[in-house]
Amino acid sequence: MSVRHALLGLVAQHPRHGYELHAAFEAVVGGEQNWDVKPAQIYTTLARLEGAGLVQVDQVEGGSGPGKRIYAITAAGRSVLAEWFAQAVEGQHLRDEFFIKLMLSMSVGAASPRRVIQKQRAMLLRDRHTLTARRRQADPKTELARILLLDKTVMRLEADLRWLDMVEGRLEEVRRQPVPQPEVRPRGRPRTRGA
Repeated sequence: MSVRHALLGLVAQHPRHGYELHAAFEAVVGGEQNWDVKPAQIYTTLARLEGAGLVQVDQVEGGSGPGKRIYAITAAGRSVLAEWFAQAVEGQHLRDEFFIKLMLSMSVGAASPRRVIQKQRAMLLRDRHTLTARRRQADPKTELARILLLDKTVMRLEADLRWLDMVEGRLEEVRRQPVPQPEVRPRGRPRTRGA
């Protein structure tokens, strides 16, 4: 999720100032432990959205200090938000740091692949335990959205644990295969046809 689109959505709910947007963002994602966005990033993103004509200052609330700028979504902002809602979210399914670590542990010889898997499994089990406990504490009458997010995360952890079991069972088979090598390309300028 881009913070940009999240802020557009939050401002589309009703006009808000930066501090309120920061708090609303944290509430939607289930707290800073899930997605830590600094207030400075909120204000920088708001400035970019305003510069792009997607939000505008609706009013300035006065007080003892500088006034709070209340942002509202513009028609162009609603259009960008509608486009975002209409598109699927692309995941980075094949971009996995653990996979790279595991493959390199098999070819570099600096670490035991089984030990790398055991460390990863231990962390996933701890995470699953923590999230399952948080899920049990959540009130389904008032925190259903949070429960759904926790369920999704626990299911992903369980899938990763099953995958680790599968990989561990096939480590020797993978080890016997050649290490992936880059394609060798000739250096220099490409030859022109007919030369």
